[in-house]
Amino acid sequence: MSLSASAEVKSPAEFMAVAFSRLLRGAGITTPIGNVLTFVEALNQVGLQNRDDVYWAGRASLLRKPEDIAMYNKAFAVFWEQRTNNAVHDEPQHIHLTIELDEDGDAEDDGSSDSDENESETITLRFSAVETLRKKDFAEYSDEELHLAQDLMSKLRLVGSPRNSFRMISSRQGARPDLRQTIRSSLRSGGEPIRRHWQENDERLRRLVLVLDVSGSMEPYARALLRFVQAAVAGRQNVEAFAVGTRLTRITRELGSRNPDKALQLAATRVVDWSGGTRLGECLRHFNDQWGVRGMARGAIVVILSDGWDRGDPVVLAEQMKRLQRVSHRTIWVNPLKVSPGYAPLARGMAAALPFVDNFVEGHSVEAMEELTQVIGK
Repeated sequence: MSLSASAEVKSPAEFMAVAFSRLLRGAGITTPIGNVLTFVEALNQVGLQNRDDVYWAGRASLLRKPEDIAMYNKAFAVFWEQRTNNAVHDEPQHIHLTIELDEDGDAEDDGSSDSDENESETITLRFSAVETLRKKDFAEYSDEELHLAQDLMSKLRLVGSPRNSFRMISSRQGARPDLRQTIRSSLRSGGEPIRRHWQENDERLRRLVLVLDVSGSMEPYARALLRFVQAAVAGRQNVEAFAVGTRLTRITRELGSRNPDKALQLAATRVVDWSGGTRLGECLRHFNDQWGVRGMARGAIVVILSDGWDRGDPVVLAEQMKRLQRVSHRTIWVNPLKVSPGYAPLARGMAAALPFVDNFVEGHSVEAMEELTQVIGK
């Protein structure tokens, strides 16, 4: 008998759990999906390195009847220990396991089934490397994965709520009469204004200001978040980008290139305090005095990407965040450390800034960046 199955898996533990459960079903052991999910959670806790941990995790979560233990042991030996069937002398039937891995492909079942005394199960698993990458922490990325993440983040749509502009456009039921258009249309009826025309304010895309912390504490995340900032600058109009460390550096022009590698190289050359100290308060003061309060941040959506570690005076940071929140439409703080279990904003800088933040979100993965785009779009 030949069986083919396809499943979406997102982690090594889930991949192995799904494959093993398929084998058990082919051997006649009933494994409901709830038991498989429990097995996945157990493997995430104990890992895949220790044989006994994996054995008891599967036996406790997948088996429901004592009479299934013998077959479970044989299936476990075939799957996890890669034993040959001949090593088990009292086995009533042979279980031949073939696992075909289809990465980012389509697994097709030809429906063929052969009747034979020896049961053979072919399991074709399809997993998505992209899906795994979306959830992976930026700090664990390799150089190759950074390039893949660049492609994912370039597809994000950073569209915030629109704002009214001073430009007027024609409207059927506006708040302001369009005298010029009304007079023009009246010429068709001998000077009688039979039809009145109206105007309303046009809508424009709000400016998006991205401030990226490139200090030493942000080094595991800054290289990935810089790619997110570059994708935003290159893919959207009216975006401003700044890097903060011991000083404030405007990098909008450098990141504007459609070639991500060239843009990142130019930005790295421009930022001279990469992986240095952090003076968020002083940098935000510089931003507010030279750009923000003068107009760049007025009515804009300001996104600060930082872990909140600051060597400067927290009072200064609080004052500058208050100034920034007063003139901006919304202030969003993206902290990659927020995902950590038991996280609390205990850093002096983060604690000082948080009262003046409209949204406090995670920023450790591509999936977190996707959620950020939703927050910006509200």
